[in-house]
Amino acid sequence: MPAASPLLRYVLRRADDALILGHRLSEWCGHAPMMEEDMALANMGLDLLGQARALYTYAGEVEGVGRNEDDFAYRRIERDYENLLLTEQPNGDFAHTMLRQFLYAAFAYPYWQAMMTSPDATLAAIAAKSEKEMAYHLRHSAEWMLRLGDGTAESHRRLAAALEILWPTTGELFTTDEGEQALIAQAIATDPESVRPQWTATVTQTLTQATIEIPAKAWMHTGGRQGRHSEAFGHLLTELQYVQRLIPNATW
Repeated sequence: MPAASPLLRYVLRRADDALILGHRLSEWCGHAPMMEEDMALANMGLDLLGQARALYTYAGEVEGVGRNEDDFAYRRIERDYENLLLTEQPNGDFAHTMLRQFLYAAFAYPYWQAMMTSPDATLAAIAAKSEKEMAYHLRHSAEWMLRLGDGTAESHRRLAAALEILWPTTGELFTTDEGEQALIAQAIATDPESVRPQWTATVTQTLTQATIEIPAKAWMHTGGRQGRHSEAFGHLLTELQYVQRLIPNATW
């Protein structure tokens, strides 16, 4: 998205994170291991969808050419989405899904908490709502880390296997580009590096208690923030945009 202003690109990236991860959680509807968890996953997905809608609406105001939340969510091509690679990873089994949610929430909770002091009133308001939601996401997913990691031999094996797959996508949580760095310098945006210590402490403490060993070193994948995605993303987008492609400009 070379023509986008730094603020527009920043807002769209956070919106894309929420939309794509929310869509992944929606895929669990009717398939969770228990009724209570089916409802919990759906509610977390709705939280993320709400964040995405607020951010896309603001993106339309920043851009100022008349695009709305549906345009951003459903009428862009694959390379225009700049979500984190972590958020688009396939659900896998239940352990894989809950670990993905934990790794993201452990970052998003302190990040939105810090964003509440942004001089951008709209971003600060979105952050105030998102912070409360991500606090729950973090608490819920962390509880599952303990239950799965320190549960049966099979649940431990599945969680450890999921970490091997997802860990290399976590480095991108803390990346920035020149445009975002300019917003950070103006205090409009929070430097993701500033929340790395809290993320590291939360992840390390929880997974250690869950008896899961964190990889010592791993190659960190990047590209999502530049619109370069995994193979799974194309399939996700096809499903997400199906109705809009079948019935262009459809409204509810």
